[in-house]
Amino acid sequence: MGQGSNSLWHDIRDAVAGADRDYTAEPLSRAILLLAVPMVLEMCMESLFGIVNIFWVARLGENAVAGVGLTETMLTVLYAIAMGVGMATTAMVARRTGEKDPDGAAVAAVQAIILGLSLSFVIALPGILYSGQLLQLMGGEAPVVAATHRYTAIMLGSSPSIMLLFLMNAIFRGAGDAAIAMRVLWAANLLNMVLDPCLIYGLGPFPALGITGASVATSISRSFGVLLQLVVFFRGRGRVAVSRAQLRVDFPILRRLSRISATGMLQFLIAHASWVGLVTVIAKSGSAALAGYTIAIRIIIFTLLPSWGLANAAATLVGQNLGARQPARAEQAVWRTGLYNMCFLAVLGSVCIIFPEPMIRFFSSEPDVVSYGARCLRIISYGYIFYAYGMVMVQAFNGAGDTVTPTIVNLGCYWLFQLPVAWFLAIHLHFGATGAFWAVPMAESALAVAGVLVFRRGRWKKQAI
Repeated sequence: MGQGSNSLWHDIRDAVAGADRDYTAEPLSRAILLLAVPMVLEMCMESLFGIVNIFWVARLGENAVAGVGLTETMLTVLYAIAMGVGMATTAMVARRTGEKDPDGAAVAAVQAIILGLSLSFVIALPGILYSGQLLQLMGGEAPVVAATHRYTAIMLGSSPSIMLLFLMNAIFRGAGDAAIAMRVLWAANLLNMVLDPCLIYGLGPFPALGITGASVATSISRSFGVLLQLVVFFRGRGRVAVSRAQLRVDFPILRRLSRISATGMLQFLIAHASWVGLVTVIAKSGSAALAGYTIAIRIIIFTLLPSWGLANAAATLVGQNLGARQPARAEQAVWRTGLYNMCFLAVLGSVCIIFPEPMIRFFSSEPDVVSYGARCLRIISYGYIFYAYGMVMVQAFNGAGDTVTPTIVNLGCYWLFQLPVAWFLAIHLHFGATGAFWAVPMAESALAVAGVLVFRRGRWKKQAI
């Protein structure tokens, strides 16, 4: 017992330290652990940006929180693009890594950066120029727009840094350098934790910028993280090292990456656009409902992102093992990771179901906000066990380079099921925001079942990238 415990802690230390391992040859449980630990910690750090911001902004009032919620909803479009390109990048880099082709992995990484930066400016420019109008289109009331339009402009304007942070970490994950991605987000979040209260409330020599300070702090912190990534990337300190000769546009690879990314982006756009539609339904119940939902969804994201870390580990293992021509091992990795993820989320879901009010009150003391937020948190948490398998299945397809299958599944479960159910319950049956909340676990459970059924058919094993 003691020897097994020591071995576990030794593996965890290796995972955090980023020990160099061949994930196509390691015992499978150890390979999952070595990849999942830094990826889970990385996802925790990613969610902290939103949690820290909402913690400080919540003290500025209901309008500020509602504005942050609307801005984050708009940013989901950027996140969808970044995640789509990131999934294709992880798949391609993992496949080349499994094939023992480091030059191919580096060239693919450079093409991903070129593609991602080009797309990010499409979001940044309209965000800077039309932030107020975009908030109005999202259903923001006049006081919300007046209070938060500068925050929105800065957050959308920082799209290139958000994109690079996603993409560079996708490169590291595909290569098996999950510990580097984790450390970058640690550093960026520590800086954000310091800057947020200083720039919002004017502590020390800093100006008091209010809600605008939150966007300035987050943008600076993310840019700092990108700088660290670039240092690692171009100085050859990771498994993907870029030389000057590889800094070029490779059109065949760029076209292939763009093709896989296109369906990947569509996959996440479908999912995130459904959340935009959900927000517009919830907003009809008033600012308190929207603020409560915003706080609850931040907590939910905070609890689910570590599970995305486990799912990302499955994606890397699928990509690398397919590259090493070990499809049976790739499939086994997915089933085992799904089981681990289910156990993990069952515990977290139980906590959210039993103690939703204290968790919401940590961010807001306004009775209506707490009531809506606690209701949202409890209802959505009922589906956590299904979410566990759903996200692993989606990432398994993506890790194989099959971004089409999860796109079709997302379209059916979110647009053809979740949105109509939310509208029917909230508007037609007059359940208000509560009805919209119930649509979420119903749709996510359907996605998990569909994902498992399609995965068992095994066509993803023959995907060429």
